[in-house]
Amino acid sequence: MFNKILSCPRSAQRDRIILLTFLSLFIILPMKAQQKDRTSSTDTIKNYSAYKRKLSFAGVLQTRYVFSLNKDSDVNGKNFDPDATNGITNTFMLKRARVMLKADINDHFSANVLANFAEFNDNPSNKVLENAYIKYTVSKYFSLQAGQFRPFFGIEDAVPVDIIRTLDFSNQYYAFGKNGWQSFQVGLSIFGKIVPDGSLRYYAGAYNGNNKNQKTDDNNSKNTYLRLETDFNKSLTLGANVSRGSFGESGIGNAYGADLTGKFDFSDKWQLLIMAEGKIGTNFLAYSASKADENQIVKPALDQFKMHGFYLLPTLRYNCQNRRLRAIEFSSRYEYFDENYKLDSNIRQTIIPNLSLIFADDFYAALQMGVSLDIYNKDIPLTTTNTHSLSYVQLQVRF
Repeated sequence: MFNKILSCPRSAQRDRIILLTFLSLFIILPMKAQQKDRTSSTDTIKNYSAYKRKLSFAGVLQTRYVFSLNKDSDVNGKNFDPDATNGITNTFMLKRARVMLKADINDHFSANVLANFAEFNDNPSNKVLENAYIKYTVSKYFSLQAGQFRPFFGIEDAVPVDIIRTLDFSNQYYAFGKNGWQSFQVGLSIFGKIVPDGSLRYYAGAYNGNNKNQKTDDNNSKNTYLRLETDFNKSLTLGANVSRGSFGESGIGNAYGADLTGKFDFSDKWQLLIMAEGKIGTNFLAYSASKADENQIVKPALDQFKMHGFYLLPTLRYNCQNRRLRAIEFSSRYEYFDENYKLDSNIRQTIIPNLSLIFADDFYAALQMGVSLDIYNKDIPLTTTNTHSLSYVQLQVRF
């Protein structure tokens, strides 16, 4: 082009240079003006009331078919006498029907409400409403949330409630939740990054400790907790937890835990995901239910009622990336748990081999199948503390 310009008469060259300069300015100046306008509009906002305001919905549906592999255990794992009664050994179930509403008020305030409508299948008292909290974000270093939420006490509290990679959460998660250490609680929490790159994070808070959907606390003390997370690299994260609190008038107890998550890419197709967690904590429910035996004047002290356990969940993932079948996951969770190991030890070991067929990315549609094996050191007849096994096929869809 410049050769053509140079080959033209001088006046023509001058005209063409002026024309090119004008065209360049015509293109560049509006771009700079738009950029300046965007910056100035952000800097000159006089009312942040509705800045970045939006409303979004999400949820998960999870339905399953379960079949007991023991003729004397029902679908809930409870032992029964097959000669005296007919237990339910297979059934279709609606496990979860969660709907979440998130409202961003502006760039600092938001609200979150989560309800599980599947709880209406049974007694819904203190069950249906799960999350109900307000979040205030100052920066990436400090956020505050108040209301009903899951305290960040372990990786199962940090994993989104609508992603279930195997049959269910761990046994320790439900036991610690019933004792007020985790799961849905009412209180206040702060969290954020400690270093700019986010490789070190903190979570801390205080809550009632008497579980969800309670009008008030059942005593004047509050549970407190602290969690620290650190990324050793892009593949490995280590977390540590400590908590102190009470449950009713039982007294003061404590809980501790550590966990590890990892993601290792072998190739574009193969990945290994690892989740491992161990906890120890006071079992308030066992203390409340206990009574002094005939050889004791008073029952044992609260610090004698302890539960502990750990689990390991390795998942081998194959990203097939077909138009319909996106990935296949093979996993097998092993868990060791003892609800009262100091006074009445009865170790429960759970093994859950699982196959997941993922039809939409990020677990938006998945079909899962497997077997849950529960093995107790001591079986107690006609109770759920009984060695049993259960097969299942589970379909879940996120939206």
